[in-house]
Amino acid sequence: MLGRKKKIVLYQPAQVDETLGLDSSKDLLPLEMLTIAAWPLRDGYEVVIVDGSISTPEEAHRKVLEACEGALLYATTGILGFMVFDGLACSRKVRARFPDLAMVIGGWFASVRPDLQLSTGLYQAVVLGQGELTFRDLVQAIDAGSPLDQVQGLALWRDGQVVKTEKRPVAGWDKILNCPWHLLDIEPYRRHQLRAESHRDVLRMPTPLAIGQRQPYFGVTYFSSYGCPEPCTFCCSPFVTDRRWKAMPADRMLDDIQEMHERWGFQVLRFHDANFGVMEKRTREFCQGLVDRKLGIWWNSFIETHSILHYQESTRDLLAASGMYVAEIGAEAGTDDMMKKIGKPIFGDDNVLGAVELDKRGICANLTYIIGYPGESKESMLATIDQCRRVHVAAPLSRATVWPYRPIPGTAMWDQAIAEGYVPPTELEAFGSLGQYHLEETWMGRIPDDVMLARKMYHHYATLDYGLARGKIGWWEKRARRRLARGELVGGFPSALTEARAFDLYHRITRKLFPKPELSRSWVDPGHKTGTKSTKASESKDAMTETTAG
Repeated sequence: MLGRKKKIVLYQPAQVDETLGLDSSKDLLPLEMLTIAAWPLRDGYEVVIVDGSISTPEEAHRKVLEACEGALLYATTGILGFMVFDGLACSRKVRARFPDLAMVIGGWFASVRPDLQLSTGLYQAVVLGQGELTFRDLVQAIDAGSPLDQVQGLALWRDGQVVKTEKRPVAGWDKILNCPWHLLDIEPYRRHQLRAESHRDVLRMPTPLAIGQRQPYFGVTYFSSYGCPEPCTFCCSPFVTDRRWKAMPADRMLDDIQEMHERWGFQVLRFHDANFGVMEKRTREFCQGLVDRKLGIWWNSFIETHSILHYQESTRDLLAASGMYVAEIGAEAGTDDMMKKIGKPIFGDDNVLGAVELDKRGICANLTYIIGYPGESKESMLATIDQCRRVHVAAPLSRATVWPYRPIPGTAMWDQAIAEGYVPPTELEAFGSLGQYHLEETWMGRIPDDVMLARKMYHHYATLDYGLARGKIGWWEKRARRRLARGELVGGFPSALTEARAFDLYHRITRKLFPKPELSRSWVDPGHKTGTKSTKASESKDAMTETTAG
């Protein structure tokens, strides 16, 4: 390419609404933008990435507008929540300033609701599903002035409706380049994470025990696979990825991570793979490679219960030996009937057994359960809460939490929820302002009051048992442990509820009389969740209802 390189501007929307006084963890690198930048860079284009998470929205949007001067293309992405809201706000500013600039969007939410994105008139196309190769072809078509209808893997707006081009097959890792890490100025991420109060940040992972409680650490995110083979009916991955799973070979992953480590010197690596542990051979080779290379890092990833239980003992040992300190597990439900409806091969007490296997190796199993699925009975919901409780008792290092079900577009359960009375948002802004669904109900009235109370009591007792509320184990904490061991979540009312309220009052008074430094968050949400204005309201509720292990 002769002369000045043609410029592509990529905007990674903010994950957390920091205007509410929240700070995001800043270890969430703009991986989506980095990976789609790789091919255009090799093809000779200039690429500018602006990450909305490392500055105020006004500053981030200003940088985008400045970068778009003379640009060939602007692109953005987003998942359900604040990223949708911030991405929309930025795109509107870009369109207003540059009415003739080519603009496109991709990502999970755009892939399942391209109609909402395209009907805004902001974008020429939506990139559907896996984006690296589609984006490369899209850039070249826009540069050449070719019709976008000839590019595979797009959704276009034609005569007031969505038209999809030929579907693009899922590409293997041999066709995907490594992320161009040199595009990223890592210092704002490092500086924010090494603040003394960084343990309070939203989305922050727990500090590895070897570093020390509440001590700041420097971590980065990474992904090494695309897709997930699981058929989960509450998840949009089967729709977006066709249940295909393509993974980077272990030796290539290790080389890339070692180069990153030599470049940046991070302490923690946080995998954002949807399902890291599908292939035991790859997991084993990766773990052995970390041991052999002596990188000295800690790492965490999403991994399934049935993977943990089907791995050889020696592979589970290698997980710990290589520095794995947290396994993020979608435990989902506590009954075989509900698991069958979800589609996961988890039975009986598999979740409990998996957590114990990790616990005895010093690995924290973070299990997330969901209650209130379409068609789920009250008895099933209570059984799920009880299994969560039993995990807590059996595996002391674990962090097991229960979330209210939130219908997600592009899933099998979306239509079921609507058929049962759920009223979904209709405007793009509404999807972008949904709150943190692990704290709040988005399908109001779906979960019976006594079930929600049992959930709150579990989280209250678990918080005490971990010593999070007061930073020590005393009378209140030991009593909470006994209640959890006996399963007194439902049958203990009204005495247990009265006791919880008494503790809340006691704790508020003692904190005022004897102020201490704030404790760290024991756990933060592992699934790309966002802070929104509705979160602020939830934080002002009775502390008993929100003092969770998360």
